[in-house]
Amino acid sequence: MADFEILDSKYGSLVPSNSFLEKLWTGARWTEGPVFFADLDCLLFSDIPNNRMLRWSEGAPVTVFRSPSNNANGNTRDRQGRLVTCEHGTRRVTRTEPDGTVTVLADAYRGKRLNSPNDVVVKSDGSIWFSDPPYGILTDYEGHKSAQEQDRCYVFRLDPSTGTLAAVADDFERPNGLAFSPDESILYVSDTSHADRPGGPPHIRAFSVKDGKTLTGGRVFADMRQGRSDGFRLDTDGNIWTSAGAGVHCYTPAGDLVVRIPIPEAVSNVAFGGPKRNRLFITGFTSLYSIFLGVNGVQRP
Repeated sequence: MADFEILDSKYGSLVPSNSFLEKLWTGARWTEGPVFFADLDCLLFSDIPNNRMLRWSEGAPVTVFRSPSNNANGNTRDRQGRLVTCEHGTRRVTRTEPDGTVTVLADAYRGKRLNSPNDVVVKSDGSIWFSDPPYGILTDYEGHKSAQEQDRCYVFRLDPSTGTLAAVADDFERPNGLAFSPDESILYVSDTSHADRPGGPPHIRAFSVKDGKTLTGGRVFADMRQGRSDGFRLDTDGNIWTSAGAGVHCYTPAGDLVVRIPIPEAVSNVAFGGPKRNRLFITGFTSLYSIFLGVNGVQRP
């Protein structure tokens, strides 16, 4: 099996011809939520069923960053470089302060507990956007089996200055991965309900961001029925690099599939990292992988 496949020769530079897939570590039950800390030269990622977060650094053994982690799933950094985490076990979004203390950012909407926050991104204005499907409350495997209190599975925007939580999308069955375009004019959100309900929506949708606070539109950007788009990130050219079942797919801003990177196991998520942000880290079912690309990830703290 080749390490990658270029489907359109015009995009051959997206992956250097001598690049290859590296298996960096194995030993998890279901990895998720990779986020790179350039200032610390490390990657943090979640191992949800094992209730821990792990830390990888080049040339060093993988160590436990946090245990228990409240079944942490998605992670990102805010504009001050602080860790922001979606916790399935506690059904909340938290921020880790520089001294290590944990601040609860959101755990309820309209007086009812959130479902189980899943993936999270931070916009340049500091607002925090996250998806809230019920995966962490369906069974005890990734959280705690519980009743769903919210009437829907929303995508939320949190204003950190006021603490106001607003639902910005309410027509998803299982909202999951999300990420902004480089200029933040578009928010991409995936629906992965087809993984547990035959006939469920299998796509990534694209919303226009209005006034930095609300979403309009919601056109289907890419059909993912051949693979689950659990999580994704964008490069500076606006290409989407997304999990897609047993591999990573790259879509152009026009929605054309141009690169496939086969992975030996199911893929959950990706993150750009390294000193030049040209290394794509990939969380698989049990393992962590990476491959160097010919593009750079969108700048983040």
